[in-house]
Amino acid sequence: MHSPSDFRKGLRILVDGEPYYVVEYQHFKMGRGKANIRTKLKHIKTGGIVEKVFSSNDSFKPPNTENKKMQYLYESGEEFNFMDAVTFEQIAIPTDNLGDAKWYLIENEEYKIMFLDNEALSVDLPASVVLEVVETEPAAKGDSVTNITKPAKLSTGLEIKVPPFIREGNKVKVDTRTGEYIERAK
Repeated sequence: MHSPSDFRKGLRILVDGEPYYVVEYQHFKMGRGKANIRTKLKHIKTGGIVEKVFSSNDSFKPPNTENKKMQYLYESGEEFNFMDAVTFEQIAIPTDNLGDAKWYLIENEEYKIMFLDNEALSVDLPASVVLEVVETEPAAKGDSVTNITKPAKLSTGLEIKVPPFIREGNKVKVDTRTGEYIERAK
């Protein structure tokens, strides 16, 4: 059981029998009354966001989720296909369920997949991934001023801003939470 004092970003809870995770939360107290918690919750299945206010006395059960390590195989149309390395069972996750995670999936890599009621819902990404630059402009001579960036297209189709010294064929480390360039990978 979770109480509102346990709230943190990403915490999964059941509210009125529906699975949500906490996007934002804020404690507030009005006068002599009890402390309340104002939250933004995102529905795990539908992606809809609701705002709710909870009392500090409320309690919540965690939803019945399960995480499995699975290998990313390939993309086929509107689905991304994964395989359990132990049982060789394959599943397909719709592109809509993945959101921006689709830009960071590398073929043959293992990822944690979250299941709710035996339905694959989302992929748990590492904090950063290394991707290859497939398209970018050449650097112009004299572009040595700090904080100058240029657009680059990566092997997964993601477009980010990179420093001028990055060339096609270079590998770069990208933050999966913000989608920003971190450093050149070796």
